[in-house]
Amino acid sequence: MERRRGHRRGIWAIVLVVTGALLLLGGTFLGATQTDHVEVVYDKKTIPSSNMRPTYEPGDTAWFTMGTHGENFEVSRGDVVLVSVPEWVPDGPLLSRVVAVGGDRIEYRRGETTLRLNGEPLEEPYVLDRSRPSSVPFDVTVPSERIFLMGDNRMDSHDSSLHPGENQGTLDRSDVIGEQVARPTELLVAGGLSVGGTVVLLLGGALGIWALVVRRRRPEPVAPTWPAA
Repeated sequence: MERRRGHRRGIWAIVLVVTGALLLLGGTFLGATQTDHVEVVYDKKTIPSSNMRPTYEPGDTAWFTMGTHGENFEVSRGDVVLVSVPEWVPDGPLLSRVVAVGGDRIEYRRGETTLRLNGEPLEEPYVLDRSRPSSVPFDVTVPSERIFLMGDNRMDSHDSSLHPGENQGTLDRSDVIGEQVARPTELLVAGGLSVGGTVVLLLGGALGIWALVVRRRRPEPVAPTWPAA
């Protein structure tokens, strides 16, 4: 009897090629089903400061849909956003929360335990110290297409309340360059499947080529097995 070299390698090559192809197809299919995310650019950022505690601690990571300066995001009250405000924060974007939008009146009266939005107390469960919703009093009617921002850590936040000068601390919506979103798990899984499938497929192909090369060599004779006397 003769046993050709590379037989087992050939079997493993087939297994790897089939597995890789299935992973690659699965990743491609999962990515294609996420039609809402096709044109979206995501970015993961590390939180550098304490202004958004307790929502984000320094060193935490968060995911954002990213745009460019001058692009209008459809932000709403309560959204966490990245804004480009060099005159406030010259060394990078500012992470803050949208408290009021165009047409809103937002105010804080010293001694009160909540902000007032359009005359009504504003519930803010995300604030670090809910008994101190602002470090300074203010009364601002937000112009159209502008937003009023405050950090969740109101006693350590570089936000609209501290800039009462030009436009009463409000920012243009075009200053928003990113909006916080949940971790895009489906897309990350799809990407991982595609990358993993490609690697496994390439390994299977390489192993298959190696098996063919080995099999072209002279067969290795197998010693006969003699029955016991």
